[in-house]
Amino acid sequence: MSSPDSSPRPAPVDANPIGAPVPSPSWTTWSGLWARKTTLIAGGTLVAILVHLVFRFGLRGHRTAELVPLWLALAVGGIPMLAELGSKLARRQLGADLLGGISILTSVLLGEYLAGTIIVLMLSGGEALESFALRSASSVLSALARRMPSVAHRKRGTEVTDVPLADIAVGDLLVLHPHETCPADGEVSEGNGTMDESYLTGEPFQISKTIGSRVISGAVNGESVLTVRATQLAADSRYAKIMEVMRESEARRPQLQRLGDQLGAYYTPVALLIAGIAWAVSGDPLRFLSVLVIATPCPLLLAIPIAIIGSISLCARRAIIIKSPVVLEQIAQCRVAIFDKTGTLTYGEPALTEELAGPGFTAREVLTLAAALERYSKHPLARAILAAATRESLALPEATRVGERPGEGLQGSVQGREVRITSRTQLAAHQFAGLELLPPIGEGLECIVVVEGRFAALYRFRDAPRTESRSFIRHLGPKHQFRRILLLSGDRESEVRYLANQVGITEISAQQSPEQKLAIVRKESALAKTLYVGDGINDAPAMLAATVGIAIGQNSDVTAEAAGVVVMDNSLKKVDEFMHISRRMRIIALQSAIGGMALSLIGMGFAATGHLNPVSGAILQEIIDILAVLNALRAALPPKVINDL
Repeated sequence: MSSPDSSPRPAPVDANPIGAPVPSPSWTTWSGLWARKTTLIAGGTLVAILVHLVFRFGLRGHRTAELVPLWLALAVGGIPMLAELGSKLARRQLGADLLGGISILTSVLLGEYLAGTIIVLMLSGGEALESFALRSASSVLSALARRMPSVAHRKRGTEVTDVPLADIAVGDLLVLHPHETCPADGEVSEGNGTMDESYLTGEPFQISKTIGSRVISGAVNGESVLTVRATQLAADSRYAKIMEVMRESEARRPQLQRLGDQLGAYYTPVALLIAGIAWAVSGDPLRFLSVLVIATPCPLLLAIPIAIIGSISLCARRAIIIKSPVVLEQIAQCRVAIFDKTGTLTYGEPALTEELAGPGFTAREVLTLAAALERYSKHPLARAILAAATRESLALPEATRVGERPGEGLQGSVQGREVRITSRTQLAAHQFAGLELLPPIGEGLECIVVVEGRFAALYRFRDAPRTESRSFIRHLGPKHQFRRILLLSGDRESEVRYLANQVGITEISAQQSPEQKLAIVRKESALAKTLYVGDGINDAPAMLAATVGIAIGQNSDVTAEAAGVVVMDNSLKKVDEFMHISRRMRIIALQSAIGGMALSLIGMGFAATGHLNPVSGAILQEIIDILAVLNALRAALPPKVINDL
């Protein structure tokens, strides 16, 4: 069914329409490789230290044997770290780990190999922990690739052959076996059955299909065999376009400066200055090393990731899945909130609120005809009409010759009468003779029923806002420092404006395609950090482009993959809980990091004056690390106040 002046839901095509392999996103690949690398380095370094201690206290007098494990650890673990740190330094990136690299180099030059190896262990262990926290379960493009059929069953005459998707031509007959994914957009030419389109539309129900029914690629066939006539090349499909937009968004995903690096940019020069002054005043290079050992920023490298992991655990217990831990650090800096409409600020279930019958028709008569036809439609308004028919206990006759061509609405034959369900705009475009009989345009969604070429009824619908939508929107400014709130939707402007007035949003953009949503989010993200909240596959590209993307519900696994946060419950309260948990995580992380650095600065003072050597400095640093980590573990505990709604 076609709603007037409202953009229909997209008809995406199953993944990889031309059969080409989809590369995994580079950031995901390198994240996994680096996590494994740092874990191996940390494990190997720990073993090297243990072997050194065994040789040192068990084989006294074998100096060379004692040092070999340390040399190996420094060569295998220290050199790659120094190379990476050198690369960062060349790019003028003074990160929190720069001090560790300088400490490793200094310890080797001064022959303090154990101190250098301990620093390698601390750095690699911290990076392995953070890499583990940052690694996502899977990538967006991998989720799309998993849905790509490799071949289509093309029927010519009585022969059915498997062909690559790239060989599908418009007009080809394609056979769909039970539970197979449709490889191309088309129309049913043989058979009757149902299809699951929830992956594409976000609507979790089965759609009935009969001869003439439109099918969209990516939909999963039910129990019956269907023959579909392709109406579009797979490569030109909507699904392929969305996939390409997502691939582009993935490639252009911004690199975010982490909290530890921000603090390290200030801490590193101060520590180097203290170490340099200590060396210059005393003339003893060990003073320089002692200061750097205790200055090694493990509170930054360990406490912050632990606070993040603790917050991820807390979110999981609250039915909030954190797929990209970076969002925990970034949400507090977001100043622009962008919302999808249907299913996000509303329940995504429009209800029939008004039935205006035309001359010569009764409301019950028209509802029977319309509902009989709507059984074969995928449009969200179809459910509202069917629900109204169920409430009236109407017996629905069988519909035949059902079709839903773009620009013509839903049409078919019911009890020998031609029935069409369409929009005011489409009727005007086809020069419908009864336009003067139509009621005036009202707010909200509407559709018009035409029977035997005569105006039969006008239906009006409302998609109710969530009970918490208005209070949630109103509290974003005072409680979470958002400066602007935008509403984006594919629906027509009158419906979007109506909802915006209901929930208290003043900036709207209606009738937006996924590509247009993406362009808007990119523009806003260039000016300030953005939050995007949505629930359907149409929202996935925009979520990737936003600083923080949140998916509401579980209707689309592609959207869930694109988002940094997935709220498993259909509730905006959970979005608020995420904001509270992330803000608390940031506070705890700053307490741990800044508190640890403050204690390290005190220790640096003792080391600079000769009261701490490299070994005692390392011991003191470990005590500081333990205190910082214990404080960071508080992030896993639920706070007293977890939402404002």
